[in-house]
Amino acid sequence: MDLTIIKLYDQEDEQKIMSVVDEPLYPIAILIDELKNDDIQLRLNSIRRLSTIARALGEERTRKELIPFLSENNDDDDEVLLAMAEELGGFILYVGGIDYAHVLLPPLETLCTVEETVVREKAVESLCKIGTQMRQNALVEWFIPLIKRLGAGEWFTARVSACGLFHIAYPSAPDHLRAELRAVYKQLCHDDMPMVRRSAASNLGKFAATVEPAYLKTEIMSFFIHLTKDVQDSVRILAVEGCAALGRLLEPQDCVANIVNVIIEFAQDKSWRVRYMVANQLYDLCEAVGPEPTREELVAAYVRLLRDNEAEVRTAAAGKVTNFCKIVSLPLAVHSILPCVKELASDSSQHVRSALASVIMGMAPILGKEATIEQLLPIFLALLKDEFPDVRLNIISKLDQVNQVIGIDLLSQSLLPAIVELAEDKHWRVRLAIIEYIPLLASQLGVAFFDEKLGALCMQWLGDQVFSIREAAANNLKRLAEEFGPEWARQHIVNQVLEKINNGHYLYRMTILNAISLLAPVMGADVTKEIMLPVVINAAKDRVPNIKFNVAKVLQSLIPVVDSDVVDKIIRPCLGELSEDPDVDVRYFAAQALQSCDQNMST
Repeated sequence: MDLTIIKLYDQEDEQKIMSVVDEPLYPIAILIDELKNDDIQLRLNSIRRLSTIARALGEERTRKELIPFLSENNDDDDEVLLAMAEELGGFILYVGGIDYAHVLLPPLETLCTVEETVVREKAVESLCKIGTQMRQNALVEWFIPLIKRLGAGEWFTARVSACGLFHIAYPSAPDHLRAELRAVYKQLCHDDMPMVRRSAASNLGKFAATVEPAYLKTEIMSFFIHLTKDVQDSVRILAVEGCAALGRLLEPQDCVANIVNVIIEFAQDKSWRVRYMVANQLYDLCEAVGPEPTREELVAAYVRLLRDNEAEVRTAAAGKVTNFCKIVSLPLAVHSILPCVKELASDSSQHVRSALASVIMGMAPILGKEATIEQLLPIFLALLKDEFPDVRLNIISKLDQVNQVIGIDLLSQSLLPAIVELAEDKHWRVRLAIIEYIPLLASQLGVAFFDEKLGALCMQWLGDQVFSIREAAANNLKRLAEEFGPEWARQHIVNQVLEKINNGHYLYRMTILNAISLLAPVMGADVTKEIMLPVVINAAKDRVPNIKFNVAKVLQSLIPVVDSDVVDKIIRPCLGELSEDPDVDVRYFAAQALQSCDQNMST
């Protein structure tokens, strides 16, 4: 079919079209021509404006001319086909509503058979979108025959696509057609091509959710068992994902009888990829089968995964250890899982140790104070001293979970020395994590303990070689001042910070200016005027332009903090001098600050 039919409209039609369609930059005739253009980009542009063409042609001409043309379109560019598959999914409105939705099926059926996977997936997605809106009789008349054609397709691509459509049509099908659909799905599960069996395994959960309970226990479970014994590990991997979905659909006793044994077999599968998938999905599987079978049957399988030969499997299993402990009894967790955790803490793979460190702190509330002190604290200390920075970071970020269980006294005695050591870690990200944790630690330790153990560290970070550390240290001081109050900050922070303004390197002096601007709102007008403002004013005489324009920015931030009298007598004159500085940036920021002075006066 050619587009000449579509292009046959006269000048009156064109005027009518352009009055209806608000598309001044793209006349309809050009869009239609571009559908057959040799230039891929032009065809792509036109496909993305199919809705414009459809609105211009009207519902009837769209059904009779545009859609048949798209069905016969033999474009070989995947990007164009992908755009077409996406556009057609929302095209029901342009063909006359759900009563005519079936006319969209032929072009999408064609797209379901192409070689490119993303095009087929998008076509299946659009078919599902259309199918959910179609009436029951239309599904029976048009959609189910489409599934059967794709399921019996000569090329594997059609059969792969068919697997994703059954769950849309099955609920609306009469009994005899339901039997046919189940028979077709069985054929797809036994298909010669692994790609088809993979698709069948991947979509089995969605299909099973629509099948009657009687057939779920018999036919669907037989499909599932067959897929779990597939020779291709890629099929078995997808079958693992189906375990949890099917487990939720079955009665508890049926789930234990049919699913648990499969999980145990999968946990010993010869392919590490299958075992990895089991380790990743095990918590979901355990939730599906319930706590009793979990305790009785699945703990041994989980322990095997924690001690697997492959590091990837151990990593996935280690990341689930806290969740798994939640659904087993405390004695079983201590007796069976905790010994594995101790082994994993010294695992040869840094990724295993990192995965364990990210979740192990969550075990403390589960095991309780006594078991945490006896069993977990030594593991925490070992991981805090791990040579791999990510392991240490993961432990540091979850310390509050342990504090809730064992109390701050014991935490400070056992873990604080390691934390102090990490504060000087050679990896700056570790130091940064410690800084960000300090305010929380300070609130838990109290003023006296903080002053004795951690106060010096906070000042030390202001002189770090890494800017992010110095910036975080300045913010840290502000948060500490808010936690312990202005009076404490005046005695323990302010004077020590201001002493560092004479550092020989301008970058460190800039850090102090930043700290002053952060502390001022917390300290209040009096302390700012008497102690901090003179230091800032003096810094305006610095020989480095970067310091001077930062002085201007700091003075601007102090305007809302101090009284207007201070602004007029101290801040404005200083800014006036800076506004005449030889450096253009200094003058710019001084002018900005002066504008803020004027606005402050007007309010």
